[in-house]
Amino acid sequence: MPRKFTDSKLVVASHNAGKAREIVELLQAFPVKVVSAKDLNLPEPEETGLTYIDNAVLKAVAATKECGLPALADDSGMSVDALDGAPGIYSARWAPNKDFAVAMERVRREMAEKERATGLKNDRAQFNCCLALAWPDGHVEHFMGVLQGHLVFPPRGKNGFGYDPIFIPDGYDITCGEMTHDFKQTISHRALAFRQLVDTCFR
Repeated sequence: MPRKFTDSKLVVASHNAGKAREIVELLQAFPVKVVSAKDLNLPEPEETGLTYIDNAVLKAVAATKECGLPALADDSGMSVDALDGAPGIYSARWAPNKDFAVAMERVRREMAEKERATGLKNDRAQFNCCLALAWPDGHVEHFMGVLQGHLVFPPRGKNGFGYDPIFIPDGYDITCGEMTHDFKQTISHRALAFRQLVDTCFR
């Protein structure tokens, strides 16, 4: 049986300011005090998992072990069909010093190289997000959200973070980087995972 969340305090196990802010905002409707791993000076564990679920669970469990509080962790990234799913779980690592302009240019360059080699153009991509909620007794719940779309170059829009300026979700004609923050919060991969989390653990 899924476990209901009944605690009064929750740690967001992320040192990424953009992710932490989105999760805190998504939790505002619930009577729980939210603090971030950065606020508590928790160490960042090495992400050694091979999937989004592996890494989300790893981060949530590490945080709850450190502070003795329930912890919610996110692992997310962009998977590009033409690049066989890359950058995937390594999405952040493609951005040296968190410079996603470099990462987006690498995606563009590698997609162009693949198109030249195969003669096939494929701009399909997905944003993926796994949310893992861990309790101090070792129980963990996890939820996966996937937002389908395609890529566009050059990047468009100054909103959002990460790969948002090159990703257009299916059914829209603007990138996530051109969407308002509030609107993106209603359709994002993180929002999709969060709805499952809420329905399972907070309702």
